[in-house]
Amino acid sequence: MTVKYLVHVCLRIGILMLVCQASAQDYLPLILDEEKRAEQIDEILEDRIDNLLPQLMERTGIDMWILVSREYNEDPVMKTMLPSTWLSARRRTIFVFYRAEDGEMDRIAIARYSVGKLLKGEWDIDVYPDQWDALTNIINTKKPNKIGLNFSEDFGLADGLVKSEHEALLLAIPEAYHGAIVSAEKLAIAWLETRSEKEIQIYDHICKIGHAILREGLSSKGIHPGITTTDDIVWNLRELVREAHLDTWFHPSVSIQRASTGNEEFLRSFSRRPEKDVVVHGDLLHVDFGITYLRLNTDQQEHFYVLKPDEYDVPQGLQNAFAEGKKLQDLLTANFVKGRSGNEILKRTLDQAKAQGMHASIYTHPIGFHGHAAGPTIGMWDQQDGVKGKGDYPLYENTAYSIELFAASEIAEWGGKLVRIMLEQDGVFTGDGFYYLDGRQEQLHVIGK
Repeated sequence: MTVKYLVHVCLRIGILMLVCQASAQDYLPLILDEEKRAEQIDEILEDRIDNLLPQLMERTGIDMWILVSREYNEDPVMKTMLPSTWLSARRRTIFVFYRAEDGEMDRIAIARYSVGKLLKGEWDIDVYPDQWDALTNIINTKKPNKIGLNFSEDFGLADGLVKSEHEALLLAIPEAYHGAIVSAEKLAIAWLETRSEKEIQIYDHICKIGHAILREGLSSKGIHPGITTTDDIVWNLRELVREAHLDTWFHPSVSIQRASTGNEEFLRSFSRRPEKDVVVHGDLLHVDFGITYLRLNTDQQEHFYVLKPDEYDVPQGLQNAFAEGKKLQDLLTANFVKGRSGNEILKRTLDQAKAQGMHASIYTHPIGFHGHAAGPTIGMWDQQDGVKGKGDYPLYENTAYSIELFAASEIAEWGGKLVRIMLEQDGVFTGDGFYYLDGRQEQLHVIGK
């Protein structure tokens, strides 16, 4: 064992000890304790069911929405409707939402338990020993015109009714109502994608927390050129999230672009990333990171430049490349118009970028209850001609998006090498237009200043 190796090991151990000793509260915005989080979640859920759901049912023309799930195999939509203390459905849980012609709403749980304070359990097992008979009684009583069930060809998040439960439901309810059954795809997507006023208010704070962890994890305190690897950074981010008592919805990634490597290294950000790239001076780091808090998710990608010992600023070529990435962001969000499909927004933006001589790719997606959430898909990194189904869905107000894309530029200081500025920032589209939650990265972050 050489002296050089021992020094390397000691430095690595020292770095990890410093990371572990750092207090999460030194740099983080306010994070609620578990009890307060539960209160917030239930308050938001009650507001959504009381005020948002009736509007969405009216918009989509469905007067009865039935959701059926069994424990540990929950419909993705039902998961978002469970109160904070319910971590799963119980036995078989059936939700029925009925909107009468006068706008009055019934919220019924055909279950042995009431679902928190939101849905009263109305299955009297002495009257209806069979749970499906209890559902049939409600249908016969309410006489709905359209019964929405969660099945969908294009949206997995709206396809939560499993085959066996679907078959059992059809056997149970009167055949006279089979013709009233329709796909609840539009209602399910609307429920998942639409953000309430309260959610929009807190989403900015959630993104602020994500940015704070991201920038702490890629700071000079924890990155030491020649020693720190990309894998070290990734696991440091996971530790920071754990210390903050939060969750990630995907494993973070860190990749490197540098002057000495080829033009296709950006693919490592998607599928060919080595785990233990050692960070060196002059590297352009790219990070992809997201947290979950109060049932909402972030998805953020930023770039960090590691200064060389004789540098005081980022090379101008990289600064110019980053400006091109921001320009592409602006082109895309300017095309956010209510009613336009994801494919239309994609085509308009790519045509504009091409006319301006940009080398661009767009793969933007909704965000909210899920990281890759419900709503219009605006390109995929390997589908730049449009996305069938998901890309045909229109843009609605009060929806959130991860503006994910790249713009590529040749860097003179790197011998004309093509560098891709891969950006992702979260934002909201409202009646006032699009804006970023907690802002966006305005310039390359610098490590080693």
